[in-house]
Amino acid sequence: MKIVMLGTGYVGLVTGACFSEFGYEVICVDKNRKKINNLENGILPIYEPGLEILVNKNYKNGNLKFSNSVEKSISNADAIFIAVGTPERRGDGHADLTYVYEVAKEIAPLLKKYCVVITKSTVPVGTSLKIKNIIKKCNIYAKFDVVSNPEFLREGSAIEDFMRPNRVIVGIENLKSKKIMENIYQPLNLIQTPILFTDLKSAELIKYASNAFLAIKISFINQMADLSESLNTDIHFISRGMGLDKRIGDKFLHPGPGYGGSCFPKDTIALSKIASDNNVDLSIVNNVISYNKNRKKSLIKKLNNILGNNMKKMSVAVLGLSFKPGTDDMRESPSLDLVPSLVENVNEIKVYDPVAMDEASKYIKDVYFADNIEDCIKNVDVTIILTEWSEFRTLSAHFLSKFMRGNIVVDFRNALNPENFLNKNFTLHQVGRGPFN
Repeated sequence: MKIVMLGTGYVGLVTGACFSEFGYEVICVDKNRKKINNLENGILPIYEPGLEILVNKNYKNGNLKFSNSVEKSISNADAIFIAVGTPERRGDGHADLTYVYEVAKEIAPLLKKYCVVITKSTVPVGTSLKIKNIIKKCNIYAKFDVVSNPEFLREGSAIEDFMRPNRVIVGIENLKSKKIMENIYQPLNLIQTPILFTDLKSAELIKYASNAFLAIKISFINQMADLSESLNTDIHFISRGMGLDKRIGDKFLHPGPGYGGSCFPKDTIALSKIASDNNVDLSIVNNVISYNKNRKKSLIKKLNNILGNNMKKMSVAVLGLSFKPGTDDMRESPSLDLVPSLVENVNEIKVYDPVAMDEASKYIKDVYFADNIEDCIKNVDVTIILTEWSEFRTLSAHFLSKFMRGNIVVDFRNALNPENFLNKNFTLHQVGRGPFN
């Protein structure tokens, strides 16, 4: 099986590396020559646990190759995956399909033998059919089928998600393309992975529906956390009690500062636009989009309520800048709202993230980028937990008191154990519970 992956971003690189681990011959193609040169020298454009090892291993054994040339790569391909970006289109919120359609036009005249052209990128309903029409228009002799195979990779655990997925969704038009996709994913049969074959449009909509539903769960538990604070109840009991109901499940019921990343923000907006274009009322998703934006912006208000009039004079440490642990992705991270607000409202800001410092420095200015946790919290009045990295979870009043000048901790991820702060001359503020002192 010869596979070509067009695009070496997050989805393309992870997917290509994992397919090469299956033993397939995979070529990852990108027009960015510097990125390809870096990959050939073992330098990855993203941080993802385990990915560097996987890429270097399969590059050395010849299963995984990198190229700048689309023409040289696809001549003998059995499957061509389109894994280019589909960012939010400026001005209207729709997914920008410019790169997807450019790829379709580029590969069309190069198709010399039958293959399947697979959309791995997150695309609106009907995109796969448009890709089919573009290729047909550019090359009436091309023999191919289009397939929709949306990705469900969580940043920070993408390799595990690929190798042991909850499900694989494949949208097809005929039995011929179905057979090829069955062969591609045959290694997952060994672990009895559910593979759902659907029509093209349904596969495309499943991706959006899934992400929107998870965004709804996150926003719901965040609103319940606000109510818990008002009623002096504990959101951890609330979420656990809800999660024990198998109809609800315990995933994505952890309160925090709001969702971010590369998927939920743009996919919920894109789904809202799709619904609007088809005169369908998707008010639940629309409200979630609005609420999540406001929640991230309201973090500074919560801090103001906690710190009061002395806030302007304080030195503050922010631990965690990426939108979640296990990645250096800063897209739609709560830190992009909170840190600039802190710059305007406190005396000094120090920040630290285990892997996202370089990426964060592109967006966050006028702060001190610390070398480690100790450097970040030294002589500060307040420490804020904004991303629940493992190394932050064990922080205690005993440890913090060795470095901090003040005694206030604001944990926006509920990552810390309150027992480590009881009767220790520290006050721990968490979301939907506490405070603890």
